[in-house]
Amino acid sequence: MTFEDLHLNKNILRAIEELGYQAPTPIQEKVIPLVLAEKDLIGCAQTGTGKTAAFAMPIIHYLHKIGNTKKAKKAKVLIITPTRELAGQIADNFTAYAKYTNVTHITIYGGMSIKPQIEQLKKGADVIIGTPGRLLDLYKQKQLDLDSLHYLVIDEADLMLDMGFIDDVKKLIQLTPSNRQTLLFSATMPLPVRELAHEFLQKPEYVAVDAISSSAKTVKQHVYFVEKSDKKKLLYHIIRNQKLTDVLVFTRTKTGADSVVESLKKNGINAESFHGDKSQTARQEALDSFKNKETKVLVATDIAARGIDIDNLPCVINFDLPNIPETFVHRIGRTGRAGNEGIAISFCDKSEKTYWDTIVKFTRTQPKVVSEHPYPWKEDVKTGQKKTGETSDQPKKDYRNKNKSRKSEASKKKKKRWY
Repeated sequence: MTFEDLHLNKNILRAIEELGYQAPTPIQEKVIPLVLAEKDLIGCAQTGTGKTAAFAMPIIHYLHKIGNTKKAKKAKVLIITPTRELAGQIADNFTAYAKYTNVTHITIYGGMSIKPQIEQLKKGADVIIGTPGRLLDLYKQKQLDLDSLHYLVIDEADLMLDMGFIDDVKKLIQLTPSNRQTLLFSATMPLPVRELAHEFLQKPEYVAVDAISSSAKTVKQHVYFVEKSDKKKLLYHIIRNQKLTDVLVFTRTKTGADSVVESLKKNGINAESFHGDKSQTARQEALDSFKNKETKVLVATDIAARGIDIDNLPCVINFDLPNIPETFVHRIGRTGRAGNEGIAISFCDKSEKTYWDTIVKFTRTQPKVVSEHPYPWKEDVKTGQKKTGETSDQPKKDYRNKNKSRKSEASKKKKKRWY
């Protein structure tokens, strides 16, 4: 199938051609005709599938067809997304695809002055892309008019649920016209997201591509079984010995991210953190520095798993394992995109072994166990056993017990028969 087969406006096709798009992705093939047919839709697709283009292109097609008035435009489209970074990505897509059309858009999000955003709304735009909290603030100030809405897009619904925005999303939906066309996208479908869809969508079509349990075939996965107290040393060891650059590291907590950055900086590695406690300006500066290759390592919490878009990211490291396997897939999905090769490295301490077993079962993969490193799991004092959970075919080198073979032979000599 080609984009021409989807019957998109020639001005959109011209922009697509300039971007070098060869053919629609599976989700674009399925979603674009449904959106053009004015169907409500639930799209289950993970990051990197071309989801944004799947709803942006038909929306631009519709808006360009109906044209605009000379008066200040009333918004025809509201796109709700959980983070400023995602709002920026969607806006970039609209800019690219609408290059040769008369379609306009604005972005609305917190963490910045509200006055310029009010001025933008007064001028009017076809598309409003925003985060839930700031959108509600503007509505309460009577600055947000949703009466003329035709499309409502709820993007990354499961992430909004995780971030505690689902109630705000419901309030926003209730402010929109009942005859709107609603498109809901989510990488996973937990019960609250299914309930949201059931409550607010009218006979929706369901589209699912690339099961969330799958990870990119271009991503090589390695796991290191390491003591929790040795993780920072192992991280430095790997980055230094493998001469890694452009590394995205994931931690479970904000304080953990800052602590890892501090440790790396002490060892002479330029690193920055990226998490929700940092201001929007500080986050953007950290991201820009990383993209410009001024910062070698970006250490982030899961707000970045789907909140940032970095071209040709070669390496992702799970410093802490997530307790939700879908989150693991999103993390490693930051690398190995668009056919490029990538590597995903995971650290697993003893307390995370259950998480790791769940991840392996969920993703149906067998990442390579790297046992040749200086910080393996230490011997369990109670049992006298080393619980490494290793499945590698590679022989293990014990860095702490050089006399292992001698002790083993001695043990055999002392062993007595009990019968």
